Amino acid sequence: MSITDPQGFRAAGYAAGLKASNALDLAVVVNDGPQYVGAAVTTPNRFAAAPVYLTRDVAAGGRVRAVILNSGCANACTGERGRADAARMAELTAQSLEAEPSEVMVCSTGLIGSHLRMDLLATAIPEVCRQASDDGGDAAAQAIMTTDTVDKQAAREGAGGYRIGGMAKGAGMLNPAMATMLSVLTTDAVITPDLAREALAAAVGPTFNRMDSDGCQSTNDTVILLCSGASGVSAEPAEFTENLTALCADLVRQMLADAEGASHTIAVRVRGAASEAAAEAGARAVTSSNLVKAAIFGRDPNWGRILAALGTLDEETCPYDADSVTVAINGTVIFAAGAPSDSTPPDLSGHDVSIDIDLASGAAEATVFTNDLTHDYVEENSAYST
Repeated sequence: MSITDPQGFRAAGYAAGLKASNALDLAVVVNDGPQYVGAAVTTPNRFAAAPVYLTRDVAAGGRVRAVILNSGCANACTGERGRADAARMAELTAQSLEAEPSEVMVCSTGLIGSHLRMDLLATAIPEVCRQASDDGGDAAAQAIMTTDTVDKQAAREGAGGYRIGGMAKGAGMLNPAMATMLSVLTTDAVITPDLAREALAAAVGPTFNRMDSDGCQSTNDTVILLCSGASGVSAEPAEFTENLTALCADLVRQMLADAEGASHTIAVRVRGAASEAAAEAGARAVTSSNLVKAAIFGRDPNWGRILAALGTLDEETCPYDADSVTVAINGTVIFAAGAPSDSTPPDLSGHDVSIDIDLASGAAEATVFTNDLTHDYVEENSAYST
């Protein structure tokens, strides 16, 4: 179950020396065709990292032979030198694969503000490309990890036998749009460039872009889709998009389960909204509340914090009548018709927590995923760079 499950792909992971631990820190995913279709969705952060700009340019061309990814250094906020280093990573990869630099996407993750060790990468990139194989998916997934405790991989099979595979990293700074996350998705279906772009955007919307671990957006977020066409199966657009979305949702669940210090995964579903945008805004108001997240960590069903967070939204953003709102936690209604219910407080001892809010204002709904706020999260992020 990896990015090399679909036909036409090779991958590898390599220890270039970017991490002091000498763990795997460089990965490559190679598309051997016969198609070389690629698409990407990247962070909207205004301080986007150098490799993000390069990847956007490659995505605009629609033809992608490979993705080179490093952990241990974000190459973000690094000026002209950073852009030159990202371009050099693409050049080294292209030379090793007999491709063009304009066909190579670049991803980096790690500490912001540090320069890449290009002396190490000049040797490591040709080597990781040489090692790429159809069983290298596990090593590639491990090489992109930073604070992750486990690698994240998934695969699915579509109608007619085509396959989709994927890997992702991310355990903190998980906030829309995207996260401090990198993800590469592969498929051997025959896909047009337009469908690749449209399906990826549609899949990212309700999955990666509705994952909000800690309210912090990264400079390096990137999700890439590579299409080899090696199965010879022309995927039906709606069915392919549905499968790609399910794969992304699987990776999201894995990231939230591994979120830094988290002990609960929380799904906040708002229904009965006037519009999907209103439903999403309502859900985000709850997932962004540290008071709600701390209460879940303490297994304290303090539902007043949910209403207080929802109440911060103005009527134009999220219309509803406060006396018509219903709130349930893990299926137990705790607030309805403007007053608390007489139900027994919900049990929050399990890992998964659901918060369901009915605004009684329409037919739209949206779900945003988050996790609790714990002592371990504060400890881990209090000394990340030291």
